[in-house]
Amino acid sequence: ETAEDQGGQRPFVSPVPVEAVFLDLPLIKGSEVPHAPHVAMTARPWPGSVALYQAAQDSDYALSKIIPVPAIVGTTLSPLFKASAGLYDRGSALRVRLVRGALSAVSLAQILAGANVAAIGDGATDTWEVFQFADVTLVSPNVFDIGMRLRGQAGSDGIMPTDWPVGSRFVLLNGAVSQIDLATNARGAEQHFRYGSAQRAIDDPTYRYAVRTFEGIGLRPYSVCHLGVKSDGAGGLSFDWIRRTRVDGDPWAVGDVPLGETVELYSVRVRQGTVVRREVSVSVPNWTYTSAMRAADALVGAYTVEVAQVSDRFGPGPFIGVAL
Repeated sequence: ETAEDQGGQRPFVSPVPVEAVFLDLPLIKGSEVPHAPHVAMTARPWPGSVALYQAAQDSDYALSKIIPVPAIVGTTLSPLFKASAGLYDRGSALRVRLVRGALSAVSLAQILAGANVAAIGDGATDTWEVFQFADVTLVSPNVFDIGMRLRGQAGSDGIMPTDWPVGSRFVLLNGAVSQIDLATNARGAEQHFRYGSAQRAIDDPTYRYAVRTFEGIGLRPYSVCHLGVKSDGAGGLSFDWIRRTRVDGDPWAVGDVPLGETVELYSVRVRQGTVVRREVSVSVPNWTYTSAMRAADALVGAYTVEVAQVSDRFGPGPFIGVAL
């Protein structure tokens, strides 16, 4: 515990700017507002509480919320390489330097019960991988090594890059990270923010300014899985896959998971290099690329067939493909 966190008399400390990390996240608990973004605030020293003001332009701000406690936010000091979802990532430790606060190790049983959920990203509002971690080692003040990870949680495996480089942002998704109110029709539109100590006015020089847009990642479909291909017996190729759901997909009951969308719809595309040769929509989890289609597309050399589930509110989710 530091002097700034203790009760009683504190020496006067001049206010410092507050750091905000805005996150457009998938549904994690299921109780979130699907299209609304999150914000994590931190500062050292913490000013007691932080005021976040929001507007559609850089004027006429309204108070969005008062944030009473700091979030645990940091920057990575080592890369985090791509790993399989659904299996424990036992690779090299992810080293993180925190602005303030600490991380704690938990058991694997606690992981399965939802403990130690974090996000790693490049700082863009819609590019975040959600993961969990069990092992934590204190390396030096405010620096921790994180191991035994469950990667690509909440459908974020579909956007996991080859690696998250040094300098990526880390946010512990605990109760200090909260959602921002956002009208449904404000998705994709610029939102202007000013934030700083709640004890000071919005025009105080310590207040910071940010502009962000949010797509509503909680509405994004998960990538499909088990994409397979076989000959259709007539010179064509038959593809099938299994859909996943972003809503109520955890129960182990027998049968299909809930659709989670208004209708079942998939986008299938044939891509050669960066050129999309064919794109179709289908309402069932299979599609046949007939010999006539292949001839019409005049494919020469290698190509890829990719599939994504489509939401009527979001559009296509992440594509996965099979190289041919």
